[in-house]
Amino acid sequence: MRRFLTLSGRIAVSLALLYVALRGINFAAIQSRLTRISLGWMGFALLIAVLQCFLSSLRWREISAQCAAPLTDPQAFRYNMIGAFFNQTLPSSIGGDAVRLWLVNRTGAGWRAATYSVLTDRAIGHIALALVIVVSLPWSYGLIADDKGRLALLAVDAVALAGGLGFLLVGHLDWIWLKRWWPTRHVQACSVIANRVLFGRKSGPKIAVTSLSVHVLSVVIAWCVVRAIAASADFEELFMLTPPILLITMVPISIAGWGLREATMMIAFGYAGLSQTEGTVVSILFGAVYFALGATGGLVWIFSSEKTAQTIELAPVEDS
Repeated sequence: MRRFLTLSGRIAVSLALLYVALRGINFAAIQSRLTRISLGWMGFALLIAVLQCFLSSLRWREISAQCAAPLTDPQAFRYNMIGAFFNQTLPSSIGGDAVRLWLVNRTGAGWRAATYSVLTDRAIGHIALALVIVVSLPWSYGLIADDKGRLALLAVDAVALAGGLGFLLVGHLDWIWLKRWWPTRHVQACSVIANRVLFGRKSGPKIAVTSLSVHVLSVVIAWCVVRAIAASADFEELFMLTPPILLITMVPISIAGWGLREATMMIAFGYAGLSQTEGTVVSILFGAVYFALGATGGLVWIFSSEKTAQTIELAPVEDS
């Protein structure tokens, strides 16, 4: 019953946010844009999404090795593609992480190592995204003239950056209660791993390059979608707008970010002086690219050896 209520709530949130995003939008203009989509640009966007998934798997493989859950490059890429599929089918934008955790555990690594690898990978991805927003903040302020828009951008980035830096700081604290309390003990363990891979002489540059490249490719995907419908936004504007939108979309309150992404992109385009209708169409097609990526991941899942398991049951992190 609890899972049903959670799913129902997230479906309701997605529908409500889609209503907000589409309310007052000129549907004739949207239909006109959609009938003139360049399939070539959309296909190129999908290829970029696959490349993004591959680069993300290289980062995850590096992190997993530090968690005593070693993965090969093909294995990490396959698990990431399967995770992309479940991101689109499970009731949140992070459902794929739960499936990746299960897949790593099936390799014999154990629940603790699997959990640490996935959570640390997710945390480092968030930190990298926050840094991208910080670096682009001076130009974002120039693009967004509205004071409310600037304040919202600053607040979102401040929260994300504070959370990321706080997470890394926990790994350096030697407070006894951090090690005694079950949740904080595991958070601190993930923080220690994150510090090790981020500031390691060999792993640090790899993690930095792959993490930043993943987020830049998200901007490239958005730009491909803009080109597909001949919208007015240019690459520089998308570089300022897309990372904050992605950061907000990661909040797991809707189904695969649907509704939340559309409402956020519509508002962001409006603050930047761009067409809100175009922002809504770009958001829908941006989501469609990742839906197609998830469908491809579904094929990987169907033909993978992991599919032989009849059920996916997640267990809590081992305690000791």
